Amino acid sequence: MKSLHGLFVLVAVLALVSVTGCGGAVTEEATAAGDETGGAPVFKVDPFWPKPLPNDWLIGEVGGIAVDSRDHIWVVQRQGSLSEDELGAVQDPPISICCKPAPPVMEFDAEGNFIQGWGGPGEGYEWPAREHGIFVDYKDNVWVGGNAPDDHQVLKLSRDGTFLLQIGQAGKTGGSNHTEYLGRPADIYVDPEANEVYVADGYLNKRVIVFDADTGEYKRHWGAYGEKPDDTDLGLYAPNAPVAKQFRNPVHAVRISNDGLVYVADRVNNRIQVFQKDGTFVKEVFIAKKTLGPGSTWDVDLSQDAKQIFLYNSDGTNQQVWMLLREDLTILGAFGHRGRMAGQFHWVHSVAVDSQGNMYTGEVNQGRRVQKFVLQMSPPSE
Repeated sequence: MKSLHGLFVLVAVLALVSVTGCGGAVTEEATAAGDETGGAPVFKVDPFWPKPLPNDWLIGEVGGIAVDSRDHIWVVQRQGSLSEDELGAVQDPPISICCKPAPPVMEFDAEGNFIQGWGGPGEGYEWPAREHGIFVDYKDNVWVGGNAPDDHQVLKLSRDGTFLLQIGQAGKTGGSNHTEYLGRPADIYVDPEANEVYVADGYLNKRVIVFDADTGEYKRHWGAYGEKPDDTDLGLYAPNAPVAKQFRNPVHAVRISNDGLVYVADRVNNRIQVFQKDGTFVKEVFIAKKTLGPGSTWDVDLSQDAKQIFLYNSDGTNQQVWMLLREDLTILGAFGHRGRMAGQFHWVHSVAVDSQGNMYTGEVNQGRRVQKFVLQMSPPSE
């Protein structure tokens, strides 16, 4: 029965995409099924992940989520998004028994157990005023960005939170062609082959920029279609207007596949663009092109099978996760629905996939939670 239901959902989604350019079919079990030879993966929400936090801690907006080499899940959350009412236990005097803000950076294991937490202002670096984006690299270093008005820096820290490197400076920016200063960076990814850090830069600038991951030395940067970025205001997005030749703010996410392709989420333009590592443009796909407001392409990640068959895109406006064939960017379907129950979303902001194919999502605005979706149907065998 589940298989038939999933097939119905897939047909409905594809029909909506082909006719209107935007999706709509969803279920709480995250079902957009295929069959034994292909189609979209099938996920089911784990309503008990993560386990309750210690110390009466409460999570605010989830600015980013990442998976490390141990299949541990890392979350960066915004203490500053929590209200006095939510943090009643730390008011002076306390107004309630609970709660207290959780640490900005938290590590969980795959079962949802809390492992450690740290972060915040410290000596020798500038912690972002509003955390945005987290990545754990192949050396187990943790990278964090920020998107508050003066957050023009990314930080590299060790697994235990020891400061290692800062790229950019808070309060200093120089436009989308400056080689030292950033502009409200949204996301980070480290390429292990070249030991280079790619920054989706971001909420002020309109580019991808690359640095040496150890020294912070500038390497290269590019804008939409691999061209030199231009900071001219593009105005509001209009679905029927000519395709924008520049990124719109925010340039929200960046990921690199095992075969060396760079995937960039151009959020308000409702598209994902694909590049070679030198910035050469390869192709693009539009997701729910008629979406207005904050756009449809919020974050991207890849399935962890050998060929990374699937590309996933979290869509915080339509409140679902889109699933695509990575080879040709065919949209297979989507799952999710606006709501506050397990498996539903409110501003689904971030997505990350572990080595077993399970998916983790984080929500901002009033969502303020992380969820785990367990893979029920594996990708096709090779």
